[in-house]
Amino acid sequence: MRTINDAELAARLRLSVTRLARRLRQKSDVEATASQISALATIERLGPLTIGELSTAERVQPPSMTRIVAGLEELVLIQRQTDERDRRVARVRVTPIGQRLLERSRSKKNAYLAARLGSLSDDERAALARAADILERLLESDE
Repeated sequence: MRTINDAELAARLRLSVTRLARRLRQKSDVEATASQISALATIERLGPLTIGELSTAERVQPPSMTRIVAGLEELVLIQRQTDERDRRVARVRVTPIGQRLLERSRSKKNAYLAARLGSLSDDERAALARAADILERLLESDE
């Protein structure tokens, strides 16, 4: 078997991950955009955040995040709340409607992947589990 160089591996991984992400977005079938879902999941994971904190976490410029947050508010997926320590600061939090949307989106995506994984051998699923661990480690080292 030929050894793949880092540039070739990077290209294959990028393409595969991009295609998988696109398919998962298509399976999501929710009324929010991919950027909105990502921001909503970050708010859920990190707790109530200012728009600046959310921009940093999502690696998006603040004006773009302001538009994303406005869209999430319009869909009633998040709610602004005044910071208890500094009344000049507003934080956004996920609403129950937003929580249900995230759960529905995740459920559909997980079901799609689980169905696809069912066609693989035990060895292939074990290889993907190892790859998932490695990908998670790669992402953690970038934060």
